[in-house]
Order: sequence, then C-alpha cells, then structure tokens
Amino acid sequence: MLTTEDPLLLRSQDARGVVTLTLNRPQAFNALSEAMLAALRTELAAIARDDSVRVVVLAAAGRAFCAGHDLVEMRAQPSAEYYRALFNECGKVMMAIQKLPVPVVAKVQGVATAAGCQLVAMCDLAVAASSARFAVSGVNLGLFCSTPAVALSRNIGRKAAFEMLVTGEFISAEQAQAKGLVNRVATPEALDEEVERVVASIVAKPRTAVALGKELFYRQLESGIEAAYTDAAQTMACNMMDEAALEGVQAFIDKRPPAWARKDSA
Repeated sequence: MLTTEDPLLLRSQDARGVVTLTLNRPQAFNALSEAMLAALRTELAAIARDDSVRVVVLAAAGRAFCAGHDLVEMRAQPSAEYYRALFNECGKVMMAIQKLPVPVVAKVQGVATAAGCQLVAMCDLAVAASSARFAVSGVNLGLFCSTPAVALSRNIGRKAAFEMLVTGEFISAEQAQAKGLVNRVATPEALDEEVERVVASIVAKPRTAVALGKELFYRQLESGIEAAYTDAAQTMACNMMDEAALEGVQAFIDKRPPAWARKDSA
C-alpha cells in the first residue's frame, strides 16, 4: 500500500540508457500536484544533462495514467495569482519534455484526462493499452481546458480537438490512434512488449541524429514553410558531417551494417 513516504515519481534506467519515469500517486489517479510537477521538472532537467540517456518512457502506477491537475489542491488556494503560477509551472514541465534531446514515449495504461491528456500529447510518441481512454473534460466542470488545448491542437485536427474540448467526452484508445494522439495500441497484456518495440527501434539509431532531428522537428513546425526548409537544410548538412552519418552512408554504399549498429553506441 502506498504511504506518504513513497516517492511521487519513480525512476529506473537500463543498460541501454532507457529511463522509465513512473507517476506514483495511484490513490489520486496520478494527479499533477505541485509536488508531482516539481518532481517531473527536476528529473527532466537531470535527464537533459545526461548524455547516457537514449529514450524516456513516461509510465504510471495504478489504474489511471493521469487525471490532470489536483483539483483538491487547486480549490484550496483560489486566487488568480496562484492559478497563473500553477499553469505556468505545468507549461514549463510540458516544454521540458519537448526540449529533451531524446524521444519521450508515453505508456498509457488507463485514463488520461485534462492535463493528463495534455501530458500524452506533449510526449513525442505514445503507446496505449486498448483499455485506455482520453478526454479534456474540464469543460464539464465549467473550466475550458485551455492549456491542454495547446498540446492537443498540435497533435490532432482542429475540428477533432475542438470537439473534445467543448464536449468533454472520452475517446477510446482506437479513436485516439485514428486521430493521431497515440501511435500504437496494444492489449493491456502486450503493452510492455509494444513499448519495447518502439524503444528498441530508437536506441538502434545514433543518438546524435535523433537529437538533431527532434530539435528540428519541433522548431520547423512553428516556422513558415520557406524558413522551415532553410532550417532543415542547414540541420541536415550539419548532421551529414557527423561521424555516425558518414559511417552510415558509407556502410550503405559498401552493403554492410554500419559500425554503430553492431554495438550500443552513439
């Protein structure tokens, strides 16, 4: 049974550099309390400085992935100043995920609502159990999910996002996949295996290429198309001069595996 002494966020790392962060407030459906947000921000900052990390898996304990903000905690301090600070802090955590040089994979085993759905949307990739459900349901309480809308509208089509935001209705894992909120859906029993497939594919690639690519991917999305092409061309030129890319291209010409593919590397 969880006690007040248990950490809000669990961290583990395997020999490949795959870090798993597990939200650990199952009794509160892993709601994003101030302390949980602070723990996430601390761990993400540490990961950003650690060149040994290759992938981050964001998981959760218990029956829910994340039920959003802690409404009890929020209601205890009803002031505009407090709410601005809280939502700004949440935004900083979400942006820390995007700014990490390694991919972040959400492993969703239960409901993801409001800021919990935002958390899934901000992860680079998401794998969901077929039993998972998603909603931005603040509107049901009279509170439009404005900050989750930022992430949601950058993942799925406008009309689909707005429908979720104004109805507060749940969608299934299969619907979330069709809309582009999650990449893959697996049975609950096969969720770990499906996440591992994604992770293994990523760690087989050079870290430098993935890091350059992730940074460019999000940067160009916010640019006009001509500026995006200019930026992408410069990024690819820099990437091409990296040892891993030079070796990969030469290996293709030589019809052999690249040296970095034969070991846990770069």
